[in-house]
Amino acid sequence: MTLTLTALATLLSVIALDKRPWNSPSMGLTILDLFRNTLFIYCALRWTQRAFWKIRSRGPIGAVLEFYSEIRRIIYGYILRVPSVRGQVREQLGDTLSKLSAKLIPVNQPHHLSLPEHGLDEDDVLAELDKLAKLDHVNWEEGYVSGAVYHGEEDLIRLQSEAFAKFIVTNPIHPDVFPGVRKMEAEVVAKVLDIFNAPPGAAGVCTSGGTESILVACLAARQKGAAERGISEPEMIMAETAHPAFRKAADYFKIKLHTVASPAPSYQVDVKAVGRLINSNTVMLVGSAPNFPHGIIDDISALSKLALQSKLWLHVDCCLGSFLVPFLEKAGFKTQPFDFRLEGVSSISCDTHKYGFAPKGNSTCLYRSAELRKYQYYVCPDWSGGVYASPGMAGSRPGALIAGCWASLMSLGNSGYLDSCIRIVGTTKQIVCAIQRVPELNSELEILGNPLVSILAFKARNLNTYHIVDAMTEKGWHLNALQNPPAIHVAVTIPITKVWERLIDDLQQVVSEEVEKERARAKAGIKKEPTSDTAVLYGLAGSLPNKSVLVDLTNGFLDLLYKA
Repeated sequence: MTLTLTALATLLSVIALDKRPWNSPSMGLTILDLFRNTLFIYCALRWTQRAFWKIRSRGPIGAVLEFYSEIRRIIYGYILRVPSVRGQVREQLGDTLSKLSAKLIPVNQPHHLSLPEHGLDEDDVLAELDKLAKLDHVNWEEGYVSGAVYHGEEDLIRLQSEAFAKFIVTNPIHPDVFPGVRKMEAEVVAKVLDIFNAPPGAAGVCTSGGTESILVACLAARQKGAAERGISEPEMIMAETAHPAFRKAADYFKIKLHTVASPAPSYQVDVKAVGRLINSNTVMLVGSAPNFPHGIIDDISALSKLALQSKLWLHVDCCLGSFLVPFLEKAGFKTQPFDFRLEGVSSISCDTHKYGFAPKGNSTCLYRSAELRKYQYYVCPDWSGGVYASPGMAGSRPGALIAGCWASLMSLGNSGYLDSCIRIVGTTKQIVCAIQRVPELNSELEILGNPLVSILAFKARNLNTYHIVDAMTEKGWHLNALQNPPAIHVAVTIPITKVWERLIDDLQQVVSEEVEKERARAKAGIKKEPTSDTAVLYGLAGSLPNKSVLVDLTNGFLDLLYKA
């Protein structure tokens, strides 16, 4: 924007100094030449500026390596378009998707693909629902699933169900019709602002989940940059470990995204690299408290100082830490600054449906001031149907979910969340200690960084990490496989607190068996490792320079979700 105005000003000043008549032939040629030269200067300045920013942020070697990676990606993409290669890839994708379909789509089950001619009796509907609830699935009820289900046990679920039933038809888009829902939503936001030490005048909104909370924060930062600084090409800087919702926001809202390494041994974002990437187009910095892959809290204090120095928006993603991180200090655990007490923090996302134990479909986005919140609002004042306004992405929203969230927060209170923090974070630390204490595990597994909350990640020193994941799956566990580096992630929940010792026992057995297999292969002179679905997905496919194959596979998987 600045370059455009400078070039235009140069053109006009030269014309103003020229005394020849406007209608003379030579004057027309001069204007054309000036326009052409100005356009050339603008393009040259623009590319020079971008090259300078690239070299300053990544360094000469880093810039060259990034350029090399991009060239590899492009060339590999063309190779994948070769008819013979494309045919083989499609055939393999078809085979893989067929296997996935066999796992996902239940067989020997009645399928209801159209409305019944006559409505079923209530008992029949309930019987069908009971069958659906009992379809073969991973045993999350007994604590064998990492994350995914963050429920606060049976008593709270019953309370949420009653709250849901009372407000089943409500919609907060009509506050005059449903004043109780409006009141509960405002109180939910106020409670979450309170536990994150928000200053006077702070504000927030309820959303459908962490992704929407991140989306609206990114939208607000972009809109603020456009309104106050005239930024038409916004940029955002975050760690490579930050949640993919930020990448989604960058795609949706046309924000250029810069990712920064989170190197060992701390696995925190490289704050110096973040500082080098800041330029006049930057609208947002991002920190995680904690990040999903490794459960590490970024150095939010350092990011806050950067944000203050450069007058930038800093968003802290606390969706996963939610109602645990604010209670770490009270529970007697080690913590670090992360919330609104740091002056550079502009917004925070917090999922009430994770460790707040609210029903799924609840989250919040918090802002340091109501002025910042306005940048996420949508208002259409001239629609023929009347003035239309919504605080976030959605129009109509389920008031029943807000009621379930409000009931959860009121039911547990400070003491309940403090107790859950002690149980969950305490269990996480016991798992970390067990891995470091048990000789068989300590010799083969390495904890990544210093996890302070409920998530830990570990990698194998000598074994194939993905073989460990598959072996634990065979024992009934559902753990998360990570990449870059290959690792295993465990998000501790209340159900896991009851079976964590079984987790360690099974992990110890699996590691011992994998060590024996490695020794047997070495003794037999076998160098090639056995393959598995996880190893292929994260090992071979993850190393491809161009990820279009993975994109096609994932698109096929998403299609299967809607296959009746």
